[in-house]
Formats: sequence, C-alpha cells, structure tokens
Amino acid sequence: MPLTLTEEQTMLKEAADGFLGENAPIAHLRKLRDSRDPDGVSRALWRAFGEMGFAGVLIPEEHGGSGLGAVEAGVVAEALGRTLTPSPFMGSGVLAATVLKGGSTGQQAAWLPRIAAGEAIVALAVDEGPKHAPARMAATAVRSGNGFRLNGTKGFVLDGHVADALIVAARTEEGFGLFLVDPSTDGVAVERTVMVDAHNAARVTMTDVEVDADALIGSVEAGEALLEGALNLGRACAAASLTGAGDQAFQTTLAYLRTRKQFGKLIGEFQALQHRTAHLFSEIEIARAAVMGALQALDEGRESAPLAVSVAKAKAGRVAELAVQEAVQMHGGVGMTDEFDVGLFMKRVRVLNELLGDAGFHQERMARSQGF
Repeated sequence: MPLTLTEEQTMLKEAADGFLGENAPIAHLRKLRDSRDPDGVSRALWRAFGEMGFAGVLIPEEHGGSGLGAVEAGVVAEALGRTLTPSPFMGSGVLAATVLKGGSTGQQAAWLPRIAAGEAIVALAVDEGPKHAPARMAATAVRSGNGFRLNGTKGFVLDGHVADALIVAARTEEGFGLFLVDPSTDGVAVERTVMVDAHNAARVTMTDVEVDADALIGSVEAGEALLEGALNLGRACAAASLTGAGDQAFQTTLAYLRTRKQFGKLIGEFQALQHRTAHLFSEIEIARAAVMGALQALDEGRESAPLAVSVAKAKAGRVAELAVQEAVQMHGGVGMTDEFDVGLFMKRVRVLNELLGDAGFHQERMARSQGF
C-alpha cells in the first residue's frame, strides 16, 4: 500500500490543521501555562473537538463516533503535534477509547458517546516508574467479595487530574485486568503533575480501593492483549505527534533562515546550513513514512504491526529530537528564549519521546522480537 494519505484522509488533515491553527495555536498553550490554569486543558476546546468529529475518530458510529482507523487517528495526532495543543485526545480519544471498545455493552454505552462528543475525559493509568515498562507493573487487583480490591501507584497518567473516570491496569491472579474506577472512590488519591512542556498528567495512588466486578473491562484472561493493542495504537499516534512537532519546528526554522541576515546575507544562503536542512528534511520524510507504515499495519491487523510501531516510535523520536535541536541551534542564542516557539517544541518532543516508551525501549523491543 502506498505510504500516502487518501483523498478522504487528506481532507481530514486539512480540517484538523485548519481547526487547530485557528482555535488552538501555540498562543493557546501559552495562555493556559501563563495563567496557571488549574486544569491545564480547555474543556470547551475538547467539546469543540467532539463537534468536529475529531474526538471520536476511533469510536464506532453507533456510539457517536466516526468509525475510522489508525491512520485517521494519526492524522489528528500529527496536527496536535504541530500546534502543541494540550488535548485529551491521546489519553481519551485513543488509549481509553480503544480499551473501552473491548468492554461490555454497558461500559461502551456509558462512555464512548461522551468521549466522542468531547463531554468526558477518561484516563488510562499504566506506568508506575520513571520509564515505560508495562511488563513490570506492580499494581494489584485481588478478588474481594463480588469485586476487586486495587492497590498501587500510577505515574504519568495523561489528564488524570481532570479525568471523569480512570482505567487502571493491574495484575490479578489470572493475568492483567483493566478496571473502570471513579476518581472520587474512597482510597483513590490524584495528584496533578505539570510536565516540562506545560502539558499535564497525574500521579494516582490507590489504597484498598474496592470496585465491583462490573468495573472489569473485558476479562482478566484477555486483559494483556487488550492493553497491548491500545498501547500500540497510542505509540503510533505518539510517533505521529512527534513527526508533526519535528516538522513544524523545521518549518519554523526554514522561515527564520529566509529572513535572518548576518554579514549582509540571509543565513539560509550559507552552504553549511543548507546541507543540514537538506539532511533534516530527508530524515523527517523517512520518519513520516515509518509512521504511516505502522498506522496502516495496525489498520490491516498485520502480525508485524507491533514491530512496525516500535520502528516508527523510535525513528520519529530520534528525528524529532534532531529537528528541535537543529531548530534551537540555527536560531542562535535566541532559540532558547521563551519569546521564540522553538524551545516549546523541544520540550514537547522530550515528553513525547518518553510517552509509551522511548527509543531505547522500542529498540530493545525490536531486538527481543528477533530473538536477540
């Protein structure tokens, strides 16, 4: 399959870029950051995201969504990367929505329409340490009465501080379990953490939290597969956001090279800078192709999809990091000042690189898949 967007996907890209460019430019991020907004995210913008059909891009039509696939979700994620928009899309529209599609009819009816409309935020709580390592999960869910008792601590829970519901991953006697938890339940403590890029996550601590059996999403036997499917889709969308952020940093740098003069010449005329920008352009295109390949593999259900996702996340992370480093350096000393946006892109790329596994995590994952 060609690694390009179809006509319909191109229309979605134009709509997403246009909507975010008008309603959530980088000034939107600056306003939330500088005003020390307690949520760090705009509920009104999230509702508008739902009205545009972006929030429910992965949600079936019978639940108010668009019923589209991974490629379309990646298109929206890339647009968010370009504008650095603080949005629940990754946590709710991708991770939580994918998990909930494997839940009961009641769970789907209760949450999927609300996510699609931008009326609810649902956060997936997986990671526990400083690095993404779902295989080393320590949180537990022990059967208690007609339900489960949850204990453990989760970190880096996207939008967990404003979530209407949490999906908590925990170990059970039979395997992994995914549980819908009300943040106001006794024993649940949620602490907001402001990340370096001014986006927000939360630290969630559970102490003897009692949930009913119907809080379990799917089954404990299928929990690991359900979680891994959601994480793979999230990783591919994170890679798309990295590509969007890296490419926008590159475009901003090109504009600067065409206007900044030194020694009476535009600095873009210097051959050394031309070589570096040409190299960066090529790397961004390779990363974009890797991301597209991973998203298409997920849509087609290929057995090689997890490997393609790791390739995309690792490559997009490395390239985006190169893009923001070159952007800051080519802007000279002003590149690190808050007045210029390139420093904000550097911070966002740093966070996205850690989200759902950095390059090292995915390189090791690829090596293990090949038997090394």
